[in-house]
Amino acid sequence: MLRAIRLWGSMMVLLSLAVAAMAQSSGEAHEAGRLVLVLPFENRSGQVNLQWIGESFPYTLDQRLNSSGFLTISREDRQYAMDHLGFPVDFRPTRATTIRIAQTLDADYVVVGSFNVVNGAIQVQAQVLRVNQLSLSRPIEDSAELPRLFDVENALAWKVAREIDPKFPVAQQTFLSAAGGVKLSAFENYIRGTTSSASTERIKRLEAAIADEPKYTAALLSLGKAQYADRQYEAAAATMAKVPRTDRAALEAGFYLGLAKFNLAKYAESESAFAFVASRLPLPEIVNNQGVAASRQGKDAGALFQRASTADPKDADYHFNVAVALLNRGDAAGTLKELDAALKLHAQDQEAKELKLRVEAAKAGTGLKAAVETGGFEPIERIRRTYSEASFRQAAFQLDQMRAMRLAALPPAQQAVEYSQQGRDYLAQGLVPEAELEFQSAIAADASSPVGHAGLAQVREQSGNIEDARAEATKSIQLKPNVIAYLVLARLDLSANELQRSATDVGNALRLEPKNSAAMGMKAALAARGQAIP
Repeated sequence: MLRAIRLWGSMMVLLSLAVAAMAQSSGEAHEAGRLVLVLPFENRSGQVNLQWIGESFPYTLDQRLNSSGFLTISREDRQYAMDHLGFPVDFRPTRATTIRIAQTLDADYVVVGSFNVVNGAIQVQAQVLRVNQLSLSRPIEDSAELPRLFDVENALAWKVAREIDPKFPVAQQTFLSAAGGVKLSAFENYIRGTTSSASTERIKRLEAAIADEPKYTAALLSLGKAQYADRQYEAAAATMAKVPRTDRAALEAGFYLGLAKFNLAKYAESESAFAFVASRLPLPEIVNNQGVAASRQGKDAGALFQRASTADPKDADYHFNVAVALLNRGDAAGTLKELDAALKLHAQDQEAKELKLRVEAAKAGTGLKAAVETGGFEPIERIRRTYSEASFRQAAFQLDQMRAMRLAALPPAQQAVEYSQQGRDYLAQGLVPEAELEFQSAIAADASSPVGHAGLAQVREQSGNIEDARAEATKSIQLKPNVIAYLVLARLDLSANELQRSATDVGNALRLEPKNSAAMGMKAALAARGQAIP
């Protein structure tokens, strides 16, 4: 079984502790039939300088599919599978080898495709391979002028989602509105940088992407990782610190920020970074690292090490770290128990063997640690220096599944409220496709949910679908008058220069919530154009 699947297993152990009744087998994502592998698209343009475009398709499609309830296989694990099967990284697989790669990674679907560029326009064709049925879908096509590459990739992602799941509820316009948000030149440098095998070239390209787009979080994350791999720890820490904590990349950035600070012997800052990540996704490697950073400051981190070991009892290093914590407390029996567990898992661990011999020879009590450390022997807790994007995304995917199970046990109206709240949180982060999925789930749970329809009205407004935005807002108000829906109508009317109607909408909103800041802002905008609120 490949590394990604092993990580999935350890993550499942952790989550089962938190929500024991909801624990699932390690293959749940696979059983749900939503594990997708997107391969680089074949470049049929004859222009070598456009090779990066083929590599960009997995990036964009992975993003969009992940935002829509699918679980995609990362580039890292795709490359791992290629290496495992003996294929070079740039190998273009046939249908037979594609199936082998998919089966190695337990993928349910594989997306393959090609592109051509003629007279400044890009033409794309893709197909979906259903691994269990060994069948290919009809060709899925899209085209546009090359500067509209993001639109082509987003449209293709939506069509792929609908091919896999014909009942997929998110509108195509929502996908199109979720453009890359960066200059095409920055995107090109990002893709070229992340796919470069040379450290110097990778850093150069990523720095160029950030020079074009200073707030490009994906590029910041990749640059920080490249700097960390190059042992530029000060630079890596500075780069990772620029990733906003509200961004989806914040967890991975926080992990590498913690490692960079740890390597700089800034243990308090390292502990803080790991604690932030652990508070949101307490995987054992994160909790363990938080404990190691704490122990370097002289703190007793035994509870953290125990949490990590309980979550993943088959990891020898976690048992070793618990043993060291117990040694520091003078608990000889507890130390020996954990060392036995560590050696059972890793019999050739020389440090654990030596520590066990010394503890057995020493006497228990406050002097145990000093007796063990005679002659310069000093066992120290072990930190995890590798991060698996796959394990984090799989954990997030599983948490979403658990949340859905929890919500399913609630009354429909309460389900709608909770789905809508998550949708509003996504909207606040600019995650429009994710938001629509939540609002659609709210309406599916309770068709008469005013908050669900109001949220969907916001999504339609942001994606430029004015007619549907107005219809959803109106329906929401009919179900129950609310500020969100009234303000959607107010903004739509203001954009259409219907000042009186907009003022009426704002007035209705203010009667519901006289101090609502968004409504007050709309009132000021109307006043600036000479329109009073009735």
